[in-house]
Amino acid sequence: MKDVKFYTSLEELLENPDVDIVSICTPQHLHSEETVKAAEAGKHIVIEKPVAISLEGLRKMRDAVRRAKVKTVVSFVLRWNPLVETVKSLIADDVFGRIYYVECDYQSHLGDWWSGWHWARKREIGVNSWLVSGVHAIDMARFLAAKGRYEAAEVTEVFGYAGGLRKGTDVEYETLEVLLAKFNTGAVAKVSVNFECVQPYNFLWSIFGDKGTCKNNRIWSKSFPGQNDWIQIPAIAPDTAEVTHHPFQAEIDHFVNCVLNDEESFLNLEDAYKTHEVAFAAAISERESRPVKLPLP
Repeated sequence: MKDVKFYTSLEELLENPDVDIVSICTPQHLHSEETVKAAEAGKHIVIEKPVAISLEGLRKMRDAVRRAKVKTVVSFVLRWNPLVETVKSLIADDVFGRIYYVECDYQSHLGDWWSGWHWARKREIGVNSWLVSGVHAIDMARFLAAKGRYEAAEVTEVFGYAGGLRKGTDVEYETLEVLLAKFNTGAVAKVSVNFECVQPYNFLWSIFGDKGTCKNNRIWSKSFPGQNDWIQIPAIAPDTAEVTHHPFQAEIDHFVNCVLNDEESFLNLEDAYKTHEVAFAAAISERESRPVKLPLP
């Protein structure tokens, strides 16, 4: 590559008028401040998850993006996974009918094998398991609970539990978190994040509707008369902690098209705000042992 510019500060990069899009992929405790600065500089923004580690930081970045009217996309990249895209198309085509229950589980024994573990395991930066990785499962549950091809359901109430055995050993917070949720669609969900599991990485979902069921790549539906076994979709599944097979290119292509055509992404900061708000509500519920209504006041 030729004429590649390097910067020693974010401010110096943001002053360059040739920069149209900024990717916020620093450690998670820096995302909010850097997003606010990028928005104030008029840059469109790709934001890695979690977008913020506090509700205050989440609201500041949302408000900054609203004021600046810049485009954003948040990297819940599994929405572009080929298997997820296929399943979402089947949902939109009414293959499962009216969805009444969704499960989604993020399972991975995080540790020193992950380069970010040395800071993410600390409560001050990682905060909890939901924000480190579990928001992927929350976002997927929202996405699969809604009927529209690019629509995500909104959570109206959360009850959260925390457990596990690793807290106080190599990590400063509970490594198992589970929430029960109600959606504005009338569906309910169970979502979990588990750093406690002794197993390889696994990302699981189940969808139950009045016309059929989906369990990851397995389909059963009244839409297929005479079906006597699960139909299996041959597609790339999110079945490894290695992210090299994740569809980042599809996400970026989508976002560039949004910028060029002056369109909002279906996974912009406004939508991702709702996913992160669920994580914060679950943490409140865990501390106070009560259901928490959304949106948060």
